[in-house]
Amino acid sequence: MRDDPIARLLDAIASANVDGCDSYAPDAQLDATVPGWRFRAVGETAIKAEYAKWFAHPATFVDIERLPVDGGEVVTYELEWSEDGVRHRGHHAHRFTIANGKITSEKVWCGGRWPEPLLQRMGVV
Repeated sequence: MRDDPIARLLDAIASANVDGCDSYAPDAQLDATVPGWRFRAVGETAIKAEYAKWFAHPATFVDIERLPVDGGEVVTYELEWSEDGVRHRGHHAHRFTIANGKITSEKVWCGGRWPEPLLQRMGVV
């Protein structure tokens, strides 16, 4: 798994240790679509700083799928974590491009952060 930058990133997300992750190339690029917004982050430091906010709490992958594609991988998942004693979930899709064992570009689509009251309204157990 040490040779798999995506597995290392997923482990870092689950353990809330994105800052310690070595998966990104120094000049990697992130193109993120989030509810009501789209933005870019350029460089390993900028991407990890953004993701340190997104993935600040230890989490569990409720569902995860990894699909190889030319030059990289598509990963979709639902993630669950507790924040201030409140259960949350999020639903993401990532399109990674890999070169020389590092993530060089990433497109991500985020469905938002869903706290317990919203999960109840959605019927999520």
